[in-house]
Amino acid sequence: MIVDSHGRVVRYMRLSVTDRCNLRCFYCRSCEDLQSIPHDHILTYEEMLSLAKAAQQMKVEKLRLTGGEPFVRRDFLAFLGMLREDCPDLDVRITTNATLLSGKVPALKHLGVKRVNISLDTMSPAKFQEITGRDMFDRVRQGIDDCLHYGLKVKINVVAVRGVNDDELPAFLDFARTHPVDVRFIEFMPIGCATRWKGSSTWKSSEILADATKYATLEPLPRSRETDGPARMFSIKDGQGHIGLISPLTNHFCDTCNRLRITSDGKLRTCLFSDKEFNLRKVMRHPKLGPEAALRVMRLAAINKPIGHELLRQKINNQVCNKVMSSIGG
Repeated sequence: MIVDSHGRVVRYMRLSVTDRCNLRCFYCRSCEDLQSIPHDHILTYEEMLSLAKAAQQMKVEKLRLTGGEPFVRRDFLAFLGMLREDCPDLDVRITTNATLLSGKVPALKHLGVKRVNISLDTMSPAKFQEITGRDMFDRVRQGIDDCLHYGLKVKINVVAVRGVNDDELPAFLDFARTHPVDVRFIEFMPIGCATRWKGSSTWKSSEILADATKYATLEPLPRSRETDGPARMFSIKDGQGHIGLISPLTNHFCDTCNRLRITSDGKLRTCLFSDKEFNLRKVMRHPKLGPEAALRVMRLAAINKPIGHELLRQKINNQVCNKVMSSIGG
């Protein structure tokens, strides 16, 4: 078990399987000329499996597969099968935009995936096209319905942007009231070279909560090992689902951050707000090093995991990361 220098136990790893995405959300990949990572720099599935095994040796319990959009990578379901076979005790979860989920949910359930996070910033088809640059709202809704039909736990991640979706709080609350989903509002962050963040675009969690109480009766949910994470969760009176607030800007949660990130080109990032990276791909592909050396690098990096909000405070008037969010891994 890895305990970092601030007393946090590292139990969670996010692994990006690709930096490519089929959407062009304005806050992430707004520039059409962004260059994708070269194919020979992308980790193979076998290399990713080695990193998952290394994470288990560090007592990591939860592995979240992200992108870009993970389902745009060929043979992604086959990779899930590899994980299921070699790491059966690892709690594997997926973050997706759900545009490519149709027809795949039964396979996900068969492969032991029980939880899916789905990015959806609006309940309006027209606004979805404005935000993402694609007319795929109906595909996302079908993906959500499929997950619920097959009994997968669904969390809806909403990037909360003032002037963009702050008029849709009643619609999101109604969706959480009528469906067994967690709708989580994430404060818009100044991340990536393509960000359009500015201070006035931050729809604060405290404001969301105050507005939400006008439309629903909310009750705070206690934290537990199962729900442990960055979101403050609330039940909705007479509702099937919950809402959550994730506030990295106004009410940081760095004291409980237990995660590491590995980009699709094999760079370990110990904090979302830090550009410091550890090149695991280079270590793994070195003829005299390999997976065991990569594990040592992961252990040392995790022990020295920084406090993110201190880094954020230094850069609040500029973007935090030099990469686009899709290449970092969500």
